[in-house]
Amino acid sequence: MNKKNWLLLTVLAAIMLVLAACGGGDKSGEKGKEKEQVDTSKFPLEVTNKDEAIKGGTLKVALSSDAPFKGLFLYEVYEDAYDAEILSYTSNSLYSTKEDFLLDDDGLAKIDVDEKAKKVKITLKKDVKWSDDQPFTSEDVIYPYYIIGDKDYTGVRYDTDFQNIVGAKEYHDGKAKDIKGIKKIDDHTVEISFKKISPAIYSCGDGLWGYAAPKHQLKDIAVKDLEKSEAVRKNPVTLGAFVINKIVKGESVEMVANKNFYKGQPKLDKVVIEVVPSASMAAALKAGKYDVAVPNYPANDYGSIKDFKNIEILGRPELAYSYIGFKLGKYDKQKSEVVMDENAKMNDKSLRQAMAYAMNIEEVAKVYYDGLRTRANSLIPPVFSSFYDDSLKGYNFDKKKAESLLEEAGYKDKDGDGFREDKDGKPLTIKLAGMSGSDKDEKIVQFYIQNWKDVGLKVELSTGRLIEFNSFYDKIKADDKEIDMYMAAWGTGTNPSPMGLYSKNAEFNYSRYTSPELEGLLNDIDSAESLDPAHRGEAFRKWQEFMSENANVVPMYFRTELIPVNKRVKNWSVDYLSKDGVEKVELTAEDPIK
Repeated sequence: MNKKNWLLLTVLAAIMLVLAACGGGDKSGEKGKEKEQVDTSKFPLEVTNKDEAIKGGTLKVALSSDAPFKGLFLYEVYEDAYDAEILSYTSNSLYSTKEDFLLDDDGLAKIDVDEKAKKVKITLKKDVKWSDDQPFTSEDVIYPYYIIGDKDYTGVRYDTDFQNIVGAKEYHDGKAKDIKGIKKIDDHTVEISFKKISPAIYSCGDGLWGYAAPKHQLKDIAVKDLEKSEAVRKNPVTLGAFVINKIVKGESVEMVANKNFYKGQPKLDKVVIEVVPSASMAAALKAGKYDVAVPNYPANDYGSIKDFKNIEILGRPELAYSYIGFKLGKYDKQKSEVVMDENAKMNDKSLRQAMAYAMNIEEVAKVYYDGLRTRANSLIPPVFSSFYDDSLKGYNFDKKKAESLLEEAGYKDKDGDGFREDKDGKPLTIKLAGMSGSDKDEKIVQFYIQNWKDVGLKVELSTGRLIEFNSFYDKIKADDKEIDMYMAAWGTGTNPSPMGLYSKNAEFNYSRYTSPELEGLLNDIDSAESLDPAHRGEAFRKWQEFMSENANVVPMYFRTELIPVNKRVKNWSVDYLSKDGVEKVELTAEDPIK
């Protein structure tokens, strides 16, 4: 899944639930009760408010986070869901999508693909202006490629996909002054040549970049300095519906309507986004302090808001999955590739499989998520129906299977302390990284630690506690030696290709696993042969089976996304097929309804 279309999600969204820390049981009296499961099909995709709108107004957005946002407001360098949520209001996205998440011609640009010549022509809308009145041109489409391809690029998007552009690697390595495969035809036309063309190109894959960058604002800033520049941190120029007006670092952002927005000036005057701790979110919504909670509302806390009279709860299948990953190596930044460590503690497939079987995910999903989470069997969410393999069994909770795998692999309790030693008879302690959030996070992590203890594995928290969001991902990316495994989640974009997350050159390949077989499977998914839908479907199936068997990354939950919206909000939709964005949103009262 091409990383430009992926967002990092907080682990708290994956694991915010509460269980007693004992072998899958629950001391609260819940065990044995059949809880009513939520019928997710009944959630609406858009608000029903049909009242007369007021003129202008300020939309108040609650950013559900227990950490400050980073504030990287440039698509080429942002990394997490919080900055992405803010960026969505100032979006420089070039392309829009239609059914099956394929690119259409309704955005700022459209593509024409010459599969035989391995070329793509990008045609821009004319008479479009940036928020600072400068014209939008081909230079703004080309410049992001030079940011990502720069030898001093600090982001994570220079990967296998990007290197598919003819000349991208040579430019990055300093062997060429330009990217040979990128040509400006005129002010509104760009041609890009690729080493291969696959079906991914129609979902903004194969190295095709999906965003524009204001060259006139950024060209004099060294690429290595972009992340700390005011142009990225304080006053980004935008093509989106809103323009950042005021920032309180890590806490809030105020935006004003972009008079130059190509779809017409937005109905709202302003948008104010404020960080709200997850523990305070329900009370804030009930009190009418905010109009909408983003990126989404914790599914395990649905019961706290389901009866509020001042909100509507929208819902949809989420382009995401929660997972547990095992650290198997490091990322060589200079070579831009994963390097496996044969001596890594978790470099034993039987150990990884056993840990997956030991997790009682089924009980968690059923009892504590009320049907809003289900146990995941694949690293492809079911919403990608053409590629999701529903025949995969995955890792159902099976304590005996876990114990059998450990015994056969040589992990035995030789000193009688209740914990297994490693295959050499030495003490085995596995360090788990989890993310802090609500007061429920510690309890759920301790529940899984108990699951592993029940099969004789000693698992302890890295740093001795759950880790704050930004520090968590800093440690994961740095391959901190105190982390053997970690709990996280991927939010997918509209491109189902896994190349950007799991290939050898993908910095987002956080487990740091690679093999010739895996590379071959990934390349087959995005091959010329896969222009045949049947071939690509089979290629996806083989990759999913391989990943399931290898268990370097094990899916935990598929998710239903909840978006609570105040009843004064009009024209808010979460339909993936909707062509209307935040520019159409209106308000029907001066303040959020209490």
